[in-house]
Amino acid sequence: MTDDSSDYDVLVIGGGPAGSTVSTFLADRGRRVGVIEKDVHPRFHIGESLLPLSMPVFERLGVTEQVAEIGMIKYGAEFVSPWTGASRTYYFGGALDKAYPYAYQVKRDQLDRILIDNAAARGVEVHQGSRVVDAELGMGSKRVQLRDADGAERTVTARYIIDASGRDTFIARKLGIKHRNPNHNSAAIFSHFENARRLEGNDEGNISVFWFDHGWFWFIPFRDGTVSVGAVCWPDYMKSRSADVDTFLLQTIELCPPLAERLRDARTLMPARATGNFSYQSEHMFGSGYMLLGDAYAFVDPVFSSGVHIALNSAVHAVDIVEAALRNDPALERLQSEYAERIGTALADFSWFIYRITQPAMRSLFLKPRNTLRIKEAILSLLAGDLFRGTPVRWRLNVFKVIYSGFYLTHLPSNAAARRRRLRALELVGEER
Repeated sequence: MTDDSSDYDVLVIGGGPAGSTVSTFLADRGRRVGVIEKDVHPRFHIGESLLPLSMPVFERLGVTEQVAEIGMIKYGAEFVSPWTGASRTYYFGGALDKAYPYAYQVKRDQLDRILIDNAAARGVEVHQGSRVVDAELGMGSKRVQLRDADGAERTVTARYIIDASGRDTFIARKLGIKHRNPNHNSAAIFSHFENARRLEGNDEGNISVFWFDHGWFWFIPFRDGTVSVGAVCWPDYMKSRSADVDTFLLQTIELCPPLAERLRDARTLMPARATGNFSYQSEHMFGSGYMLLGDAYAFVDPVFSSGVHIALNSAVHAVDIVEAALRNDPALERLQSEYAERIGTALADFSWFIYRITQPAMRSLFLKPRNTLRIKEAILSLLAGDLFRGTPVRWRLNVFKVIYSGFYLTHLPSNAAARRRRLRALELVGEER
């Protein structure tokens, strides 16, 4: 891959957190990098709750102060049961590694603007309002066809392509390698509110997760006093909608009394939005001269705020892969294999919990945690996103899985009923295909 006549060493499709981060670090290494972003920042985007182990990435990018200026500090995550009234807050400062005790809640339009502007300031050639309409993915230099905001089309060339297009999944769709996750499928409906009742003191910025009969809610407070509220539901419940989206969201909130109480005096600030197919994965991550990064490869579910976090950390580790490809390094195949295993393991760790988060056994364990063998600290490390380093998390998570199995069997009727309902919801998705 030695064609220096290309317009770019690396062309990145998508200017979200993954694309902005990987392009910045590649430009720091002296590479000619272009980013093609279909929208013009700032633009609305879901994914507003950050994790503590994303903070080191912001430090490396040099944007920590800017993120702090737009962010609402978040010390932990609250889990609430509407059936018993019980709640439990997990504070990140109690994780195995105490070095990163907080993160931020952010409005994604502001965060993404910071990251893309930082990329441009560091030497990345950013094209906003342009869309990739086609790309040649064969051997050698890649030809990429673009359509600019005025409708004009042009072609650029690059030695390597990174697909960071998020849920657009440009390359996965082009190659037909994107598949819904057969083990998990959900849909979300959400909006922003003002005058919601928030937690008090240092807990004001914490994310709250409310379970209810059809899934779970998020409650994310922002620095300006507003909150993001959304419901992640099984497809059978979403199919029951007979009202408009705004009304349906409010009706759904009423099914969770603790959340409804916090929103009793609140009003929506924007039309409610609905989105589906939260869970998918592509068949492979790498090809000849290209890779799929972050959500462009796979996405699980927003319950643990894993999307932005995996995007940022996978972007950090992707730099060495791209460098090896550009140098024709014989170690490339090994590096790609190690990278795919690292990302796959993180996705699997998040996924195991996400698939079971609505099970009665998991709710019981989250509301009454014990720290035997420092397992509670390991769960906090998971919630903090500490899955990309050498922190001794995984064996403790495996012990937790054994404990979960015991709780599942102890309360078999209720857990089996919940599992049957989830499987039925997945069957409905399959019948729609």
